[in-house]
Order: sequence, then C-alpha cells, then structure tokens
Amino acid sequence: MNIAVITGASSGIGKELVFEADRLTDIEELWVIARRRERLEELQAQCSHPVKCVPLDLTQESSIAEYKALLEAEKPVVKLLVNAAGCGAFGPFDQSDLDAQITSLKLNMLALVAMCRVSLPYMQKGCSIMNIGSNSAWQPVPYQAVYGSSKAGVLSFSRAIGRELKPKGVHVICVCPGWIKTEFQAAAEHDKYIRYVDRWYEASEVAKQAMKDLAKKKTISILGSPVRRQVALVKHLPVDLVMNIWCRQQGIE
Repeated sequence: MNIAVITGASSGIGKELVFEADRLTDIEELWVIARRRERLEELQAQCSHPVKCVPLDLTQESSIAEYKALLEAEKPVVKLLVNAAGCGAFGPFDQSDLDAQITSLKLNMLALVAMCRVSLPYMQKGCSIMNIGSNSAWQPVPYQAVYGSSKAGVLSFSRAIGRELKPKGVHVICVCPGWIKTEFQAAAEHDKYIRYVDRWYEASEVAKQAMKDLAKKKTISILGSPVRRQVALVKHLPVDLVMNIWCRQQGIE
C-alpha cells in the first residue's frame, strides 16, 4: 500500500499539504499526524482518500517509537513523507522561556530527523521527502535565534540527505516560505516582536507551490519572487549587515 505521511497536519501548511497529497493518484491512504485528534478526524470528511489519524506529540521519543511500530505492523510504502510539524518562540533570547525553546528544537529538527530515519526503510525509488524549512534558514535572525537556527538545520540536513539518497531514487525537497499567516504566528508571539513584514502569503499558496516544485524534482521550493530575491541577496551580503538591516526593519537596537 502506498501512503503519504504528513506531520503538522492539523493546521497551517501541514493541513494544506494534506489536501495537496490527496490529489496524488499514486497514493492509496493518507496518514495524518498531529497532537489534536479532533482536528485530524475532521480531515476524514474533507479528503477523497482514506485517512488514518495518528495523534502523536512528536517532541516525545515515545511517539517516534509508536510511529515506527505502526510502520512495522502495516509495512506500507511511504511514497511521500511531509515533515510540516513545527513551532517557535520569538523575542529576546535572554528573556525567553527555556522549555519553549527546547520544544522548538525538538519539533523543528530532532523530530524531523527521526521521522526521516524511521520512514526510510519503507521508501524506495520514486518516493519523496518534503521538509518544511523557512526563509529564516538562510541567515541568522536576531529575536528568532533558536527558530532560525533550527530551520537552518532543516535546510542543511535536507540538502545533505538529498545527495545521499539520490542514487537510491528517493528525492528530498526543502520548502522555505516567507511570512505565512497561520496559528504558528500567534503561538510564537509574532505580533509582539515582529513589526515589519514585507508580504504575507497563504498557507495554501505555499503548499501548491511546494507540490509543483516536488513534481519538477526541485530540491528547494520558495514561493514568491520577493522571497527568492531576498534569498539571492543575503547570500552575497556580509552576515552582520544582513542582521543589522533586519533589526532596523523591526525597530530593534
């Protein structure tokens, strides 16, 4: 049985990628993963494929073990793995809640790595991994220090395993969106610390672009020419200058 596994499926980009995966013709079942069972169950009536609800908190090692056991029991082909679960906490690092920052690292990076490793024995030529990074992955971001660092790790990890898995025919793409208005922003206290946003994008737009880029076998997906220009620019500017510009945009010393 060919399946698509989507984490962070209860909201935001993850939820939109459930709907995009539901359009794939080589998928027989969708496995949707998030903490909130009721949100996952709502997807069953919204998708044409059968939906298996797998309520897990991926910051817990026991959840990774539970997912691994489920794979061992059902032995599917993981045609598509989407790692969309993520969280962050914005603000001055020296005033931040340590537990929140550690949770961000666990979910954004450690859980993503674990999901890839556990899923790969069930992937073969023609299968794909989609990891959700961020525009914050391309440069250090003051007042998003931990979140940005975790997403830089996602980008580097995706590129590295993508090269490793290329001879096996497993494709890896990292999606690096700009500003997306989702529940994530409220949880991260975005409006309290971020004063300047050049443009908002919809989660559905990001998901559609990501699937188009996956079909083209791209390794990076970036929605919007303004975001692509910014990424190209920061590659050539001194890091200190990039951080200074960011801080001035946000009205931060």
